[in-house]
Amino acid sequence: MTTGTSGTPLRVGLIGYGLAGSVFHAPLISTTEGLALDTVVTSNPERQDQARAEHPGVRIAATPDELFERADELDLIVIASPNKTHVPLATTALKAGLPVVVDKPVAGTAAEARELAALADERGLLLSVFQNRRWDNDFLTLRKLLDAGELGDVWRFESRFERWRPQLKGGWRESGDPAEIGGLLYDLGSHVVDQALTLFGPATQVYAESDVRRAGAETDDDTFIALTHASGVRSHLYVSATTAQLGPRFRVLGSQAGYVKYGLDPQEAALREGRRPGPGWGTEPESLWGRVGSGESPLTGGGRSEPTVPGDYPAYYAAVARALLEDGPNPVTALEAAAALDVLEAARRSARDGVTVTL
Repeated sequence: MTTGTSGTPLRVGLIGYGLAGSVFHAPLISTTEGLALDTVVTSNPERQDQARAEHPGVRIAATPDELFERADELDLIVIASPNKTHVPLATTALKAGLPVVVDKPVAGTAAEARELAALADERGLLLSVFQNRRWDNDFLTLRKLLDAGELGDVWRFESRFERWRPQLKGGWRESGDPAEIGGLLYDLGSHVVDQALTLFGPATQVYAESDVRRAGAETDDDTFIALTHASGVRSHLYVSATTAQLGPRFRVLGSQAGYVKYGLDPQEAALREGRRPGPGWGTEPESLWGRVGSGESPLTGGGRSEPTVPGDYPAYYAAVARALLEDGPNPVTALEAAAALDVLEAARRSARDGVTVTL
């Protein structure tokens, strides 16, 4: 168990200060009781200045090696660098005796994720994966409905993470180099698959369609995944950058009722705008609440308005702090992430070969 010195917070080293590091991890770390953002690793001078401005007193390291040279001054490493660096950096951190949080996807393959999990177990260290979308407002609301049995037996789960981005933005996420682990299947797909498995259990069959739609694009930007769960639920998962008309974020159909929810959780937008967790965090206006009912479209007034549970990204790092300071449970294990990677690998094979893959 890792502990800070006599009541002092755990010192966190954050590797990467792009979108993930600056928008998600640094603000959540710095506002979590029991954690302190000690060092940010980035070689980009503008990002170094940004980190100093946003987190006064933070130390800057230009390279991960520079950070690991003083591993004994840290209590937790958070890896928010490009996907291809996740496995080597997590391996180095664990071998240095440090607990690790890794942004998703934890690795390019399920086998690599399981190797990391085994190394963490061998060293007796926490290895957790940042699957923040388990704390989205719509996901928390759906879990509440399922726990209360309000939908009956769920038959179909539709989840969409769709965007309209007809122009390429550039960068490693859109690279066709397999080493970069780019494309929407592994980016947004990591979220929708993790949510489906968390809600409805392991998948037994995977079918996928994956396309490269935009001129000049090198990797998938429009992908559909169909899962058959051992529980009997069918999940239809859509991730796209080429959706001119966005569908519902969730459409969940059960034997008694359905739940339909439009719009994205507001937490990412709030973090991008520089807002920080506090009173009223993660709430959305009543006009965006989903609807529960049967027999009629929610867009024509069918069903009842269902208050959306506030989103709670801060809960992830609060759980990490409890895991390290109080031996609490790991909020997202590497083995759970490996199960999602099994599905993503099967989806890639299905789309490539035009087959349904049995897990």
